[in-house]
Amino acid sequence: MRYLIIAILIIYTGFLSCKKADYEWEQYEYTAVPIVTVDTTKTALPTRQAGKVAFFNLNDPNLANQEFAFTLDWEGFDKVTVTSIEVYASYNKAESSVPAYPLVISSPGNQYTNIAQFPLPSIIGSKDKLYETVTTFPKTYSFTATQLAAMNNVSLGSVAVNDYFLFKFILNLGDGRRIVTFFNNICDESRGEPGDCRVGVRFKKQ
Repeated sequence: MRYLIIAILIIYTGFLSCKKADYEWEQYEYTAVPIVTVDTTKTALPTRQAGKVAFFNLNDPNLANQEFAFTLDWEGFDKVTVTSIEVYASYNKAESSVPAYPLVISSPGNQYTNIAQFPLPSIIGSKDKLYETVTTFPKTYSFTATQLAAMNNVSLGSVAVNDYFLFKFILNLGDGRRIVTFFNNICDESRGEPGDCRVGVRFKKQ
């Protein structure tokens, strides 16, 4: 038995000595992610929680008072804590290729939308303006179309089908780190990823 243990140690030491490079991915650190719960009762057109999207209906004469609401929280997986989340808001024109409506739900499991509902990756850009910094969670938001338009200096009379209001998030962690970017493997709702790095409301005409 003693010789077997010695042989294993020799093989293990030899294995370690064969390592030729250090890779960045080997120095990983844990982070937290934002978690969003959309109020699916406050949408002018039907939606699904998994899509992280709500809708305003341009054909409704009461467009100005249509509502969009969500609750913001975070998950640290018992590894890290969040001290605050910076909430950024923007108004965006329709992309060249937009998700279908009604929402198409993918298989297997009949759970997730077949495509991300807003552009990825979720990077804070020049159009994204800091709305507020949240320190108490969960935090619930509720806006009318008029309020979102005023917040983003937009006239509701100028919006078009598939334009959208979007909220993005930056996390400040208890260990001092500031997580400014969440890429697709964290926030793609079409794959049921663990975080919700953005949420929004899109204009439709139904």
